[in-house]
Amino acid sequence: MSTAIGWLRRDLRLADNAALGAALSGAEQVIPVFVLDPTLLERYAGTKRLAFLLAGLRQLDADLSARGSRLVIRRGDPANEIARLVHESGASLVFAEEDYEPYARQRDGAVASRVPLKQVGSPIVRAPGLVLKANGDPYVVFGPFSRKWKSFPPPRASELVPSPEPISTPQGIESVPIPDEPNLPSGVPFPAGEAEAQRRLRAFVSGHNAPIYRYATVRDRMDLDGTSHLSPYLRFGMLSAKQAVVTAYQAIERAPNKDARHSAQSWLDELIWREFYECILSYYPEVLKASFRENLRGITWANDEQAFRAWCEGRTGYPVVDAAMRQLVESGWMHNRARMIVASFLVKDLLIDWRWGEAFFMQHLVDGDPAANNGGWQWTAGTGTDAAPYFRIFSPTSQSRKHDPDGNYMRRWVPELAAVPGTYVHTPWTMSTMQQREFKCVLGEDYPFPIVDHAATRELTLQTYRAAREAHGRGES
Repeated sequence: MSTAIGWLRRDLRLADNAALGAALSGAEQVIPVFVLDPTLLERYAGTKRLAFLLAGLRQLDADLSARGSRLVIRRGDPANEIARLVHESGASLVFAEEDYEPYARQRDGAVASRVPLKQVGSPIVRAPGLVLKANGDPYVVFGPFSRKWKSFPPPRASELVPSPEPISTPQGIESVPIPDEPNLPSGVPFPAGEAEAQRRLRAFVSGHNAPIYRYATVRDRMDLDGTSHLSPYLRFGMLSAKQAVVTAYQAIERAPNKDARHSAQSWLDELIWREFYECILSYYPEVLKASFRENLRGITWANDEQAFRAWCEGRTGYPVVDAAMRQLVESGWMHNRARMIVASFLVKDLLIDWRWGEAFFMQHLVDGDPAANNGGWQWTAGTGTDAAPYFRIFSPTSQSRKHDPDGNYMRRWVPELAAVPGTYVHTPWTMSTMQQREFKCVLGEDYPFPIVDHAATRELTLQTYRAAREAHGRGES
């Protein structure tokens, strides 16, 4: 009886799983396997993200068991573990979804040198090598990339690989238990698994008044629930990128009016941003360690460790920054607008290296993705591919007034501000001593004074960036 291995990595689902589908088409028996790779667990898995991954593996194992199969778990170097599994099972082929991250390519090359590995499918819809300029070069600006991406025929529902049932898996294959620890913290609002991903997708797009049709209007409001909250499920492939894009196009087609159509298109654009950053990392793996823009690699960072700790702990004295950082640490997630605000504050108000913030995000984000996280940080820092100009510096006060006008988001995550009225919630340092006592928010006791003056640090940052550009122009290292 022929046997194949379906090696699951960033595709922890049954629906639209190209690797599993190919294995089932090519063999009578299939062994679904996940390898707990110590290198990846140490490098990318913060506690919350690891807990989400493990919960997802348990749910996937239950879904496979319902189809007469099970998820085989191995721990160790993937090349050794997959080769050992091929030898033990007599499998003729190993199928896996392609992965474009630098370590993943190195890992898969090592596996392919020892066993017959066939890579099928992709964690994005348009794999690197498809969306290119006329001369064959990759795009490094999102606008042209997006237009070229959209010039391809939209994927259709008929292209999605059906969920398999049943699955015949041989008995007696060695498997280690899925670790019980760490458990998903109670403050993390993301139940793991494919079923939850599908439920959230349906809730986001169903009906004429679906949230997707208000997305463009409310997506930047931190105090409103206006986004899909699907990013952790896309990160681990509990939902396929292709199904998300198919769903976006379907929503565009059935939009009840022009504004609704624009909103659905805006959500599609966000999915394309994810594809853009995957392609950037594929072509320019050095961005994980250095600024994409060579003329900004020599920035003289202040890197004040005390200021960095205040940022990490949500004690900067700027309510919107503190609210966002506390949300991140407690929930493992942060609103996208808030991500831009806190990144700008760290890099351009505190003049701290963007890589410090990038690493802290990867430590705490459930949806932490090396490509998207790096792309977002370099965009805000002004050092990346499709970057905001280096002289664009967010004012945290202006941002909170625009995107949390009543202060509800800030009060939720910074309880010290619970009684502070809207007049002062964006700038509590403008309260008089009597007002601070009245509203139970005494600065220096209940809540910190601002650790920097935004206007003053803005000019210092501009000078520092200009100096780096000028030094590069003179050829200084």
